[in-house]
Amino acid sequence: MQLLRRMSIRADHTDASRPVLDGGKPSNMISKDLRSGINVALLAFPQGMAYALVAGLPIQFGITCSIVAALLAPLFSGSRYPILGPTNATAFMIFSYFLAYPDSSSAANHMPLVIIMVAVLLITGAVFKVGDLIQYVSRSVVIGYVAGAALLIIANQFSYVLGIDPAREGRSFFTIFIGTASRISESNFAAVFLGVGTFAFYFVLRRSFRALPTFALSLLVASVVNYFLSDSLSIDTFDDQQGGGGILPDCSILMAPGLFDKITELSGIAFGLAFLVALEISVVSKSLVSRTGDKLKMNRDMFGSGIANVGCAFLSGMVASGSLTRSALNYSSGAATRFSSVFSALFCGIGLWVFLKVDFVNYIPKCALAALVIAVAMTLINWKQVLICLLSTRSDAATFLVTFISALIMPLHVAIFIGAGTAVALFLRQAARPELVEYDFGSGGQLNEIKSGDNRSSPAISIVHVEGELFFGAAELFRSQIQATASDSNLKVIILRMKNARHLDATSVIALEELVDFLKSNGRELIISGVMKDVYRVLKRSGAVDFIGKENIFPGSFGNPNLATRNALKRAQDIIGSSNIDVKIFHDPSLPVG
Repeated sequence: MQLLRRMSIRADHTDASRPVLDGGKPSNMISKDLRSGINVALLAFPQGMAYALVAGLPIQFGITCSIVAALLAPLFSGSRYPILGPTNATAFMIFSYFLAYPDSSSAANHMPLVIIMVAVLLITGAVFKVGDLIQYVSRSVVIGYVAGAALLIIANQFSYVLGIDPAREGRSFFTIFIGTASRISESNFAAVFLGVGTFAFYFVLRRSFRALPTFALSLLVASVVNYFLSDSLSIDTFDDQQGGGGILPDCSILMAPGLFDKITELSGIAFGLAFLVALEISVVSKSLVSRTGDKLKMNRDMFGSGIANVGCAFLSGMVASGSLTRSALNYSSGAATRFSSVFSALFCGIGLWVFLKVDFVNYIPKCALAALVIAVAMTLINWKQVLICLLSTRSDAATFLVTFISALIMPLHVAIFIGAGTAVALFLRQAARPELVEYDFGSGGQLNEIKSGDNRSSPAISIVHVEGELFFGAAELFRSQIQATASDSNLKVIILRMKNARHLDATSVIALEELVDFLKSNGRELIISGVMKDVYRVLKRSGAVDFIGKENIFPGSFGNPNLATRNALKRAQDIIGSSNIDVKIFHDPSLPVG
């Protein structure tokens, strides 16, 4: 009865949260997808322009990316609700990389090749199921990257708000900020007034009318103001991008000489973008799966994003990734099937046709769009999550700060890998800290810890309890500590009790071989007891059984865990030729002796 009640609660919750209702009637499903597609398009259209501006690309490229990716991705992805297109994180990374190029058109010229490389990496990763490894990326890395990237883009867009022709003083937050501050006297006060007004209007709408497409409305109002006051305000617009190369990207780089040299040159940004796209797809899919109860298909989602980027390389000019905001809007708007993404693409296509037909781009003020980009960038910094990273553990704080500072002083595709590497290194450092505590047998046969200053017997045999991970990170510390134990001149035999040792690898086997050679050179023997099947398999395959000696290895038993240690002690007695043995025991006090 209790099981039936749980099933009923689960069914009620599912019906309340999932948009697929009303018996699954096609007419109902289509109407839900149409409504959701309109809502997503109203957000995707202006966001596409903004992210193209962030990346330093023609603003129509962001719209075409929203169209192409939303059309192709649902055909190959495993999830129903994710919406692909340009995102702030990928735009930030593109922008930071091409800051080093003196020609502002370099990003647009190189993007088809970059996107093809990203697509190949994503598809290859999906085939080899690399998507399963993305879950091991620390959230502290993502939060630090987004916070640093947000500050970088705020600094870059600030010159547009001031009405200053942007000059590329450098590629870091500090050089851009200092360069803009040094030219603040050149500000156009009309641009400042319109930019600040747009910024304030956006936040008023966001606070009071959350259901409305606040970004699109703010941009529309700013453009209308500029339309009626353009003669007197003299504010820069995007009319210079209307005819610059057309809607589609120039793919001539794919046929140009020196293609392989370009591939080598762009490999860093391509790997960074592919890693970031996979990470964003993972975050979006997990977020939606937790709400819908659908099965997570990470590798299929990665494959779908790869196919979408193949299309974007030739029909758009931006990298497509998973948008958390547009995907969440798609779900909350009642999308029933993957066709909601297709409908959003179609509505964006209609919007692009109208956009170009009426020359609306001629009236979009750069200062207003830059102010909206700054507003979006500010909302990306989640201060609550930043505090969690800083206060939880030292490793999380260090990972966040390293990623954040790296994002401010170096290209973002480098910063994200530095952050991920820092997180892995700190985890391995924490996981590879074996501690040895010295014990003696008490008068009643119990184990007593020898404290500093206490007298102890001079042991002939040392039993070392090896607890935890014996992977490469712990190998050197493990070997050095055992060698320190062997410094006792009266010690003849060391017994390694490895019942609770796990994940022995090649580095640990080599360290074990060096330890055996060291002990034998000093007339001592090493005995291993309690070896479980997985560890013994590694020892046998690597040839460690031969140099240790099969007679010195005693496999463990779940039924009688102390049997192997007793047999090892008998072997030690045979080696020493005496049954009167003092025993010194090393053991991790947080774990049972067994």
